[in-house]
Amino acid sequence: MARIIVAGGTGLLGSSLVGALQNDRHTVAVLTRQPTRDNEVRWAPHDEDGSWTSALKGAHAVINLAGASIAGGRWTMARKAAIHDSRMQATGALVRAITAMQQPSPIFISSSAVGYYGSRGDEPATETTPAGSDFLAHVCRDWEAAANQLAGTSRVVLLRSGVVLARHGGALPQMALPFKLFAGGPAGTGRQFMSWIHVHDWVGMVKWALATQDVAGPLNVTAPGPVTNEEFSRTLGRALSRPSWLRAPSFALRLVLGEMADALLLGGQRVLPEVAERRGFVFRYPTLESALRDIYA
Repeated sequence: MARIIVAGGTGLLGSSLVGALQNDRHTVAVLTRQPTRDNEVRWAPHDEDGSWTSALKGAHAVINLAGASIAGGRWTMARKAAIHDSRMQATGALVRAITAMQQPSPIFISSSAVGYYGSRGDEPATETTPAGSDFLAHVCRDWEAAANQLAGTSRVVLLRSGVVLARHGGALPQMALPFKLFAGGPAGTGRQFMSWIHVHDWVGMVKWALATQDVAGPLNVTAPGPVTNEEFSRTLGRALSRPSWLRAPSFALRLVLGEMADALLLGGQRVLPEVAERRGFVFRYPTLESALRDIYA
């Protein structure tokens, strides 16, 4: 069994992954700003001579999930700087610490997102599709470039994750709340695509990437069945036994959320997991219907 480091491992994705790795009998250490458990190590990315760097010694893999939430508040200039800089600071600190080791970790898996592709309408996006030009695309492009500095030292995998669906945590509870209040429905035209993945498949794909030696570079961590926002709304409504007809107008979303509305709700990406499917990854929940049925069973 291997020793694995997870940076930023206390949120939905991190805690789900850490639990699964521990169930597989790996030894897992979590780098976090506020440790509360025995396997957690206090992490201050700006302190590159800190004691946290010693936790990396002997690690088979380092998994970087750190970064400020993109939905944590209206995108002011200060908020956008925090989103960008939190990712660059954390990734840069890990890269420099691994590079300085006598025996660097052979695997570095680092977060990114489908926001890399920008808003592309109904154009399918695979791992070879070029980056977009909006704010999130710029963040993801810089984030991946920082991680790729280890490409000559470690096997680098870049997780371009879609919307991860789980009953508790992540985006789904916020999406489901209007439906539970009988006020759910599509955002804007509803024609924009949503690329999603069940949390169990997200964890499964990260574990698969750890174990599959020829997987390197960008990896679309999305289900093979992206759907339009309208279809997502209908399917979520059925799963919750609620109507899904109350459309949220684009102008109202922009008024409330500003630039974030176009990036997170009104724009979209039709992302396909080409690398995972070509190399044999098997999804437990390939359709939105099956994913939501499991989550709300």
